[in-house]
Amino acid sequence: MCHLGHPKWISVRVVALLVGFAMAGAMSPVRAQTGERTGKQLVESLCISCHGNGAGGAPRIGDKKAWADRAAKGLTGLSKSALTGIRQMPAHGGNVNLTDIEVERAITYMVNQSGGKWTEPVSRTKPTPPRSGKEIVETRCVKCHGTGVGGAPKLGDREAWLPRAKPGFDTLVTSAIHGHGAMPPRGGMADLTDAEIRAAIVYMLNVGTGAPTR
Repeated sequence: MCHLGHPKWISVRVVALLVGFAMAGAMSPVRAQTGERTGKQLVESLCISCHGNGAGGAPRIGDKKAWADRAAKGLTGLSKSALTGIRQMPAHGGNVNLTDIEVERAITYMVNQSGGKWTEPVSRTKPTPPRSGKEIVETRCVKCHGTGVGGAPKLGDREAWLPRAKPGFDTLVTSAIHGHGAMPPRGGMADLTDAEIRAAIVYMLNVGTGAPTR
């Protein structure tokens, strides 16, 4: 008698087929090409369990005040905490299979749902060049450094920039990352990476001291 017709054997075969389809889907060319999941997908499937209702002190999605304080750390700072774990949140949000860029995307999505205007990181499988110092300065920094608002050294003002360069380049970068005087952390453009901040400072220093720019 053939046992494959028995309900028990049919169930086993169905489960095996479903597992096979799931594995095939996970390894399909589409998944391989698109790479990491979007921030929205990750938040709705994982992060929402705590950030949806503020469990364990997690900043609730939509709480602008709670996220504004954290957003001041920038994507680099928030990502570091999420990757290593902080307080009751385990490393990688409890899912060790998340890539670094997926963590960054999830953070960006939650920040944006809470009043932020960050740009979600693109896939590292298809890297795009970082924003240039010139682009960042013309997009953001010029709003203060163009006219000297709040005591900001004006672009091209050699006498204003030379004293600021004396403490060293790293000191300037640290001030820009954490904020200084009237300037907010990361110049108020919280999704800037540390490397992009360095590029913007190099550009402004070059303009201010008469060095070649690019």
